[in-house]
Amino acid sequence: MKAITLGPQGLQYTEHPDKRPGQGQVKVRLKTAGLNHRDLFIIAAASATEGAPGPVHPCVLGSDGAGVIEETGEGVNGLAQGMEVIINPCLGWERADEVPVVPDILGYPADGTFAEYVIVPEQNVVPKPAYLSWEEAGVLPLAALTAYRALFTRGNLKRGEHVLIPGIGGGVATFAALMAAAVGARVTVTSRSEAKRVEALQLPVTQVIDSNSRWREEIGNHPVDLILDSVGPATFEQYFEVIKPGGKIVMFGASSGDDLTIPARALFFPQLQVLGTSMGSHEEFTAMLLFMEQHQIHPIMDSVYSLAETPLALQRMERGEQLGNIALRIG
Repeated sequence: MKAITLGPQGLQYTEHPDKRPGQGQVKVRLKTAGLNHRDLFIIAAASATEGAPGPVHPCVLGSDGAGVIEETGEGVNGLAQGMEVIINPCLGWERADEVPVVPDILGYPADGTFAEYVIVPEQNVVPKPAYLSWEEAGVLPLAALTAYRALFTRGNLKRGEHVLIPGIGGGVATFAALMAAAVGARVTVTSRSEAKRVEALQLPVTQVIDSNSRWREEIGNHPVDLILDSVGPATFEQYFEVIKPGGKIVMFGASSGDDLTIPARALFFPQLQVLGTSMGSHEEFTAMLLFMEQHQIHPIMDSVYSLAETPLALQRMERGEQLGNIALRIG
């Protein structure tokens, strides 16, 4: 089968062994897949390891995908050839409160979705929501799951509360903005890019501000209940100027680095909570899909590439040019 692999020769569009599903597995003929920053992190980490461009044994990248069941393995019940499904890329995490040390995610070391076929455990496929196009279904899983857990499981967001999402642009941030607006929250987003700020005005958000501005002045008399942070040290200091006493900062990324300096008194006097989150459980994945369908939320689509054009799609993501999700059309 054709696939995008990372191996000794680096990133390649090539032939990769086509396998059959084993006990409790299903084989999905993919229609679409979605890009995530995780794909870039894996490529960068592989390149930095002893100067090698990639792992010794080529691995298919990609975590998100949707398609049609081609074959089922022994012991699979309730799933059949021809079913249209969406893939939950978070492996082996069933319940929201049973948090793994590090979530196991499709796309490395297990072969992922940048291919014509993928094999996954039967519990990691669910029926594709009929209202979504194939491109929308293919980009939804990882980013929407991360946004859902950050907002509702960890952030406990309620109607009427104010959520701040710094660095609007990627899939998690745009999904979070759509979900928060759907429950009646006030949504403020930031970006350094004027073009992205203009585009973000098309989202159901209350306010769009320049990341380089004085946030306290821009937000004014509407302090924030919840901040979803994927940036880290570049913006963290400003959070304490705009958050309410008792507010929450939920972190799911650190694009500007890992090292934070937190002023202790700014944390304990207003009794703030700083919480971490990453991906989500199968329980939350199912709840997220029901939420999306209930509110008829469609992913924000940035662009669609062919499987062979994956390196171009990754370059667009690496340059930070996208607003929303980047899809690969496979079948």
